[in-house]
Amino acid sequence: MLQCFHFMVKPAKDFTAKIKETQKKAKKDKRDLLDEDQLFVLDLARELSRVCQRSAVLEHIWNLDDIWSSSLCRVFILQWALMLESKQQQKTTMQPDGWSEVDVGILPDMINDQDVLQAKNNLLNWIKDLRAQPEQSVWPGEPVAKVLEDLQSAWRWGRVPNLLTAMELAMWALMLQQPNKETIPQQWLMWKQKNQNIGAISYIPQPVWDWISDAAVEVTLDLDTANPDLLICSDEKRMRCGFERKDIPNYHQRFDGWWCAVGVQGLGSGRHYWEVEVGERDWRLGVAKESALRKGFKSLNTDTGYLTIRLERGTELKALTVPFTALPDGLIPRKVGIHLDYDRGQLSFYDVDKHVHIYTYNESFNEKLFPLFGTVEIMKDLVIRSLAPKSQCLWPATCFF
Repeated sequence: MLQCFHFMVKPAKDFTAKIKETQKKAKKDKRDLLDEDQLFVLDLARELSRVCQRSAVLEHIWNLDDIWSSSLCRVFILQWALMLESKQQQKTTMQPDGWSEVDVGILPDMINDQDVLQAKNNLLNWIKDLRAQPEQSVWPGEPVAKVLEDLQSAWRWGRVPNLLTAMELAMWALMLQQPNKETIPQQWLMWKQKNQNIGAISYIPQPVWDWISDAAVEVTLDLDTANPDLLICSDEKRMRCGFERKDIPNYHQRFDGWWCAVGVQGLGSGRHYWEVEVGERDWRLGVAKESALRKGFKSLNTDTGYLTIRLERGTELKALTVPFTALPDGLIPRKVGIHLDYDRGQLSFYDVDKHVHIYTYNESFNEKLFPLFGTVEIMKDLVIRSLAPKSQCLWPATCFF
């Protein structure tokens, strides 16, 4: 019996060893296919995970499970060399620590080999210091640790195309090493949206999304501003176009051209978040400045006091800058989240269902902003979502008009 047992165990051990050897060879073959920029990022990920606590998610990068394109690696290398340079300048000039305002919105076609080589040399000095630190010696802060864990789960389920976000947060936790790490994920979000205002984040980690939605406010439609063609439900959170114009007072603040209305309350400080179900038909959402004119069919864009995105013909998503900014059709949402950080000068739009960033306006605000809603839909409501239980609305008996 003992001989038989040994006979059974030995082949099993041999089989396991062969599997490990095959896997090792496969990874070596993969590594041999990578260029110098990709290998640089792999080695950096290994050092980050060695020093930073609870950053095991980065193992997927240096273990070749998550391989980035060469162009993405080059952009990453250049961005973080610029961030490091900015950080060093802050130390030299005795500026307070904080998230860098340096413009790192780098496009792949802007990159040349000499720039990448210089960026690597700049980062190598920092990496040398990193290698001198003991294993697991840096605590990134509980918020960052939770985000890293969420990203690992999201990546495994295919909600995240790559682990770029995990690398960025680990890099900043180690590079900045500020005493207060509690706000790093939020500051990372604002930084990303400032430097890449279109689709900056393909997946917003759940802890960061919770921070956004914690700023939720109740928004209701201002009936005195609604275009006379609109039907407004009695809860003042649903609207659609009617079949004929109503005979109502034409107040100076009422829209009489575009089929729009604004929220009752103007926003002049702090953070505010609201969500809107838009469906598939044409719509526009955003904010109107208090001084913006509302009469006629003049374009509702940044020149006339409006910060909005608009869907046209069901397929064309635009930010109404001057000239307008076309947004990828892959960003067209069914449910839109709008986050206004008045004090930091950001108005951002998100796909609520996918937790994806769509577009951000960056501007210094100096007057009240009113949530703006527009639709051409005659069959379905544009709905401002509420944390309160949904009210029932029957058409048209309970409608304002």
